[in-house]
Amino acid sequence: MEAYKKQFIEFMVESNVLKFGDFTLKSGRKSPFFMNAGAYVTGGQLKRLGEAYAQAIHERFGDDFDVVFGPAYKGIPLSVITAIAYHELYGKEIRYCSDRKEAKDHGADKGQLLGAELHDGDRVVIVEDVTTSGKSIDETYPKLKAAADVEVVGLMVSLNRQEVGKSGTMAAIDEVSQKYGFPTAAIVSMSEVVEALAGTVITPELKTAIDAYYEQYGVKE
Repeated sequence: MEAYKKQFIEFMVESNVLKFGDFTLKSGRKSPFFMNAGAYVTGGQLKRLGEAYAQAIHERFGDDFDVVFGPAYKGIPLSVITAIAYHELYGKEIRYCSDRKEAKDHGADKGQLLGAELHDGDRVVIVEDVTTSGKSIDETYPKLKAAADVEVVGLMVSLNRQEVGKSGTMAAIDEVSQKYGFPTAAIVSMSEVVEALAGTVITPELKTAIDAYYEQYGVKE
């Protein structure tokens, strides 16, 4: 495993973003782990998070893009910190853009989007914390295409939970790729989390619970 991935996994745990225990997800599934990107709250944490996204995007999608887009609400700060980090790490000016849950009907910046104005031909990378159903992309992709004739270069999330999505046969992140035709990637996957933390944070008992969860909800190889 690459060093930056192990460091990111440890960072998620240290920041209380990735937790282990007994959780009920929005889907109703009972999960032995839970991720909440909203727990990144300090300047230092956000700096490291932005750098992780920038490095992963640089590695997987390259530098040929103009805008980083973050779906509301958690994607808004993600898009901002990623744009900052990309400039600091790679010297490239990237614009940030996000959507509003409700369109603003007044002022010079009224409309559905906030941040940079989108133009025909813009190449866009979407950033999210985690994709569990693809619902946010279903909501925001039409907004992107309605604003301008942009090309989505890819979607980057921090954690691939590796659970089956709506189809019941493939991960939600892969369903997004199949549906919209752009590549998707994650900084780390849940299998990499288990590998990195086995024997320390992840005890034998917890490993058994995680294995049972994936036996029921995991993507079959």
